[in-house]
Amino acid sequence: MLHALALNCTLKPSPAESSCDLLAQQVLDALASHEVTGEIVRVVDVDVKPGVETDMGGGDEWPSIREKVLAADILVFTTPTWMGNMSSVAQRVLERLDAELSETDAAGRPILAGKVAVAVVLGNEDGAHSITAAVYQGLGDVGFTIPSQGGVYWNGEAMHTTDYKDLPETPEKVASTTKTLAANAAHLATLLTERPYPAP
Repeated sequence: MLHALALNCTLKPSPAESSCDLLAQQVLDALASHEVTGEIVRVVDVDVKPGVETDMGGGDEWPSIREKVLAADILVFTTPTWMGNMSSVAQRVLERLDAELSETDAAGRPILAGKVAVAVVLGNEDGAHSITAAVYQGLGDVGFTIPSQGGVYWNGEAMHTTDYKDLPETPEKVASTTKTLAANAAHLATLLTERPYPAP
């Protein structure tokens, strides 16, 4: 059975409510219909040190998240929008994943090759498209494969305070996009499990 890991890169520590948590869970629920198990990790709840090594020492808790990334078939990369950009937590996760560029499997392939990644972006301001592009670039660089229509986002009305978690119901376009994202991600992950990338 395939497994998905959702990294919630909100700036809000638990137990604060998080729109990122809500949409990430909706993606995991949609993946579950394709027999994919899942879990969410709120990155800000653990001590992830700055740096580009797999373990920065000094109490760095990234290695525990890294283990979950390596065990997952699908990464659900979830970030809010702040000042038109991904959160600082999301940027730190990408920086820590940069260490995987030098890691390979027994066949000499990048250790993250064969894993699928999707992007989930929320916010009350513009920026979702550029954030998604940056996430695709960073995750693709370190070895993840992005499925067709592998991103979902919600932007609230500019300069207003309604959050995704405060909506009375999920917008139809978000729900249908989430459904498509999940179907394509599960399909691609299954294919890559059955037929891995060739060794270099």
